Amino acid sequence: MLRLTQAPNIAIATLWADLLCEAGMTASVQRQYLGAAAGHLPPDQCLPEIWLDHEEHATRARTLLQELQALPQRHWACRCGEIVEGGFEQCWQCGALMPRD
Repeated sequence: MLRLTQAPNIAIATLWADLLCEAGMTASVQRQYLGAAAGHLPPDQCLPEIWLDHEEHATRARTLLQELQALPQRHWACRCGEIVEGGFEQCWQCGALMPRD
């Protein structure tokens, strides 16, 4: 097993591990419950970690996670005039769906 990286929180750690598993690499989240010890242990020791079962997947896994983190954030103008940012495909103001073109 190989420790690949730390994640800022359990939600991101789970997302990253699932992405790696979908790409054919066996990954798991470790230290997912250690956040409860924050304050008693150094903060960097309480972050969840992503571990790979097979070390030969490390380069590919790191590349995949870097690509995920570098995705551009899109934004679009809704017909109601609201600017919608991030991965949202529906306007929070009026509920209209993002235009397809």
